[in-house]
Amino acid sequence: MDHEALTLRDPAPLLERTLHEWGGREALWIFGYGSLLWRREFETDAEVPAQVHGWHRAFRMRSRVNRGTAAQPGLVFALMAGGSCHGAVFRVPLERAEAELRQLWLREMPTGVYDPRWLACRTPRGTINALAFTLHRSSPGHTGRLADAQMRHILAHAQGRYGSTLDYLRETALELRRRGIRDREVERLMRLAGD
Repeated sequence: MDHEALTLRDPAPLLERTLHEWGGREALWIFGYGSLLWRREFETDAEVPAQVHGWHRAFRMRSRVNRGTAAQPGLVFALMAGGSCHGAVFRVPLERAEAELRQLWLREMPTGVYDPRWLACRTPRGTINALAFTLHRSSPGHTGRLADAQMRHILAHAQGRYGSTLDYLRETALELRRRGIRDREVERLMRLAGD
């Protein structure tokens, strides 16, 4: 199945809206909670530990391109409503911000599934308004809670253009541990995977 058939929403208008909301008058901050912590692929000039309240890291978003296929969807993390989430905010210099955001969009928004949202992130420097990629429970990309057997199957078989779902989970778990961030659900999933 081709990429176009997998598109849930056209990502271009979402990008233009996000650029408009940002305004282009100051550096751009991005909140990382999953792969952006360990594989950013955009230029930054500052990084600060951060926490968002009212959102949590959830391994409940189908990935039909990056970590799976249409035939065998994988999973990636999304920020979902409720709880709190520790991660980091990354500052993209003003002169690079639009170009870097456009490049990031190709990676994070190939199917337009995330809801880009500006969140107040608590940091040692005070509150920073940063762009985050969130997921609504009504999204067709939301899996809901999966049975352990189904999760094991996905972790064993799902593979996409950036590698396997298992590798994605493993890299995220390692990076959270390196940063001193405890996430009980990530640790449970690693045990489930046999890691």
